[in-house]
Amino acid sequence: MNYKDYNDYELISYVHEDSEEASSILFEKYRPLIITIATKMITYSPNLGLEINDLIQEGMLGLNKAINTFDENEEASFYTYAKTCIERRMISLVVSAKRQKHRILNESVSLENYVDEEGINIVENLIADNSYNPENVMIEYEQEHNLTDKILELLTPFEQQVFELKITGFKYKEIADILDKEPKAIDNALNRIKLKIKNIINR
Repeated sequence: MNYKDYNDYELISYVHEDSEEASSILFEKYRPLIITIATKMITYSPNLGLEINDLIQEGMLGLNKAINTFDENEEASFYTYAKTCIERRMISLVVSAKRQKHRILNESVSLENYVDEEGINIVENLIADNSYNPENVMIEYEQEHNLTDKILELLTPFEQQVFELKITGFKYKEIADILDKEPKAIDNALNRIKLKIKNIINR
């Protein structure tokens, strides 16, 4: 049987039947996408101690998750789902590396210093493009009810990616480039995120 004659959905079906050849074809097919995303990510993530192979490995793990969890009845397309899983794994690695680097600097900032009566200051500090480094608040703010986790629970998968990249220090255009989206789409996502953060703070 020549698995190269089959589409993604058929290959996934064969993978679930323990076909190693079908699995290899999917990994070979999506490797260029993984390398492209990893190259963009490493370009915008200097001085974190990461190498491109670290990101590629995470991308492969993301693809493996996509293959094993894809539901044709729920997802629009396997490509879109796989790309999201690949990006999320890489983003998580970059966020983790950034967190470790920041902890070494020991620059923890109290969340209370950035909240006014309407909760506006923290929203602007978290999301706005300015000289303030937002991970000082979000990445170092670790308590029992972690604000980052609360926010992520309310976001769509795309908004989660945008949010995590933004609080890690990426700019609008960098996020758009990494996620292969128009800057306007990133701006719209950040506006939605702002509203959701305000709702959390005002509860």
